[in-house]
Amino acid sequence: MTRITDSSDSVDATDLDPEDRKIITLARSARARNGVPEGAAVRDETGRTYVAGSVELDSLKLSALRTAVAMAVASGATSLEAAAVVTDAGTASDEDRAAVRDLGGPATPVLVAGVDGVLRVTVSAG
Repeated sequence: MTRITDSSDSVDATDLDPEDRKIITLARSARARNGVPEGAAVRDETGRTYVAGSVELDSLKLSALRTAVAMAVASGATSLEAAAVVTDAGTASDEDRAAVRDLGGPATPVLVAGVDGVLRVTVSAG
C-alpha cells in the first residue's frame, strides 16, 4: 500500500509496493523516450496502466499526468488506484491532482519522482 507523505518526510524506495515502482518506471521511460519535460503513468481499478508524456502543441498543452488520466478515461477506466509523475517540479500541480481526484477520488496517491526515478514525495489527490 502506498503511504502518503509530505515533503518533510523522507521516502525510502524500498518501502514502495512493486506496482508503484512499476508506474514510476513507466513514467520515467515515457519522459525519456519522448524527450518531454514530464512522464506519467496511472493504474486503474483493474490494474491496467496508462502511460503518457507532456503534450505541447500550438493548440493543446497538457501535462503528462492529465494526459495519462485522459487516456484512462478514454479507455473505459472508472477509477484509479494510483498515479505517478516524473518531473523536475517538487510536487504535482493542483490541476494534475484534480484530474486524478476526478477519476480516482481524493485519497488516490500521486507519487512524484525526480527525473532520476527517485520518489520525492507521495501526496493525495484530494
